[in-house]
Amino acid sequence: MRARLMVVVVLIDVLAAAVSGAVIVLKARTATQVETAASIAVAEPLVAETLQLLQDAPGAGLFQTLALRFRALRHVRVVLVDAAGQPVRTDETLMRKDDDRRRAPAWFARLIAPPVQRHEVPLVLRGARIGTALVTTEPSDEIDEVWGYALALGLTGLALSLAMLAILYLAFGRVLRPLAALAAGLTRLEQQDYGVRVERPDTRELAVIAARFNRLAGALEGARAANRRLNRQLLTAQDDERRRTALELHDEFGPCLFALEANSSSIARIAGTLEAPVRERLAQRTDDISAIVRRVQTLNRGLLNRLRPAGLGQVPLDRCLDLLVRDCARHNPGIAIEGRFEGLRPSHGDLVDLTVYRCVQEALTNALRHARAGRIAVRAAPAPDGASLHLSVEDDGVGVGEAPRPGRGLAGMRERVEALGGTLALDGLAPGTALRVSLPVEPGAAEGATA
Repeated sequence: MRARLMVVVVLIDVLAAAVSGAVIVLKARTATQVETAASIAVAEPLVAETLQLLQDAPGAGLFQTLALRFRALRHVRVVLVDAAGQPVRTDETLMRKDDDRRRAPAWFARLIAPPVQRHEVPLVLRGARIGTALVTTEPSDEIDEVWGYALALGLTGLALSLAMLAILYLAFGRVLRPLAALAAGLTRLEQQDYGVRVERPDTRELAVIAARFNRLAGALEGARAANRRLNRQLLTAQDDERRRTALELHDEFGPCLFALEANSSSIARIAGTLEAPVRERLAQRTDDISAIVRRVQTLNRGLLNRLRPAGLGQVPLDRCLDLLVRDCARHNPGIAIEGRFEGLRPSHGDLVDLTVYRCVQEALTNALRHARAGRIAVRAAPAPDGASLHLSVEDDGVGVGEAPRPGRGLAGMRERVEALGGTLALDGLAPGTALRVSLPVEPGAAEGATA
């Protein structure tokens, strides 16, 4: 915008200079015509007066006197010729050498110079014609004066214009600086940084825009805070419901399975007292029941672990993560899986602990299923300032490509992380993939394990 405003000012200056130049040329042409016409009109009376005064002077003296008197005339060139038509030479350099003194360029002279006029004044002394004075218009003196005036005016105008442009450049920069700050603020809003505020400028119109921008940013910040509270409450409600469901499965479904297994064993013992054909059939049925019960118990334990990881909230977080990594390594002996968890608190709060655990669990599952990796490294540590917790899961697999298609697991992780005010990024390595998670940690997070 500043560049466009400066271009407009420059165009106005150029237009003003063109108009001023045209006015100077027109007035100079008129003035030159008037001056040259006046000089020609003065030549003939000057000759008559000189002849009247010098009736008794010899001819040569007359020419010398006329030459001296014609030197006082401006804007005309006078050539004296004798009765034979030959130019008369004088002792002094009486004729003008205007070509040597001309300073105005030829194009400027052509713009101003009027048409050349010639006039012959006869020289009659004591009744006899002794020569002629050839008077020709020569406006070079007037043109040089106009050129000097125009040049001085142009240089002065150029200097003033440059000074004005410099002042306007600084002034436009000062006036438009709030717009640059507003654009930077909008960029930060686009990046979801709703804590940005812009200063109130002196300009009334821009001050109104800045005030409305600050109110908008405040409203967005309040809406995001409200959304975070709602999301946190939603996660808390979901986790509480999962905890209750897991507790009911453990307390209700587990004893039922145990009772089925006990009854199956009792039936097997009773069948041992019967005859061979019946005993064998009952033993086969009890073995089938026991196998089904064990299968259901395995599924129940897996379901309980998905609903609520075993030990989470009862043992330190780093121990839970270490057990998770070791379990994955035990079930995948062909892949080097290692974990390093340094500086973690025993608990960072139930929501943060569960989110970290779920992110590690889902990232390991994705790497094992899709990455075809030979090595997986899990790292978790607090930030140097202690205000956030950083988690990374890196592998040396095939990578995610230029346009990865996020699945339900990654989307679920992102929702949980963003609900807690954190960030999740999936970066490509050479080779492999890196999942990076950053979660804010509240200063009042529990230092000890939660029940």
